Amino acid sequence: MSEPLVADFAFQGPKSGADRAVLLAHGAGADMDAPALTTVADALADAGVPSLRFNYPYKVAGRRAPDRAPVLLASTREAAAELGRRTGLAPERLVLGGRSMGGRMCSLVVADEAEPLGALGLLMLGYPLHAAGKPERRRDDHFPRIACPILFVSGTRDALAPKEALERSATLIPGTVDGTVDFHWLTTADHGFRPLKSSGLTPEDVFRDVADASVKWVQGLVM
Repeated sequence: MSEPLVADFAFQGPKSGADRAVLLAHGAGADMDAPALTTVADALADAGVPSLRFNYPYKVAGRRAPDRAPVLLASTREAAAELGRRTGLAPERLVLGGRSMGGRMCSLVVADEAEPLGALGLLMLGYPLHAAGKPERRRDDHFPRIACPILFVSGTRDALAPKEALERSATLIPGTVDGTVDFHWLTTADHGFRPLKSSGLTPEDVFRDVADASVKWVQGLVM
């Protein structure tokens, strides 16, 4: 048997009795202790919802550049399976998501053509619709294969997912009309969830907004 790809985990919340749980994957330039993720994890724990954060292999190895897509995708699957083991919940009871790259990896495993991973929902915290400076290369080819509810939590100044472009791409997702695709917009926040000073908001205010919206949506998912 090959060695596991994921070694670093942070589990929060009840270890039994919950009917749903959330996987939180980190963004390319951060790790599992990024404030946006820990704030959401703390709020979920307060609400009685377990969550699992993890580090991708390149972070464990101390590298800056992310692993290649096959490793990221395999690691995401491995982490989701670990959350299922720790909670005793089936894949269909797990919400998969996270920040930027991590959220995108979750959406890709759920929409995989050969072996889609079941999920209760997808929580996209700053979905990177395109790479910096490449708006013509949208990362939405897999959207038509997403078959579960999805919440996009994005800043109104996100240069990697402008509001109009993200809303337009989201129309590719089945169920957009009947309400299975939701948005929560963070006023003046950029891709890193940093608000303009003129807004009167602090990054901590934005993180709490992200956490509140995430918990409310996760709790409202119908099984």
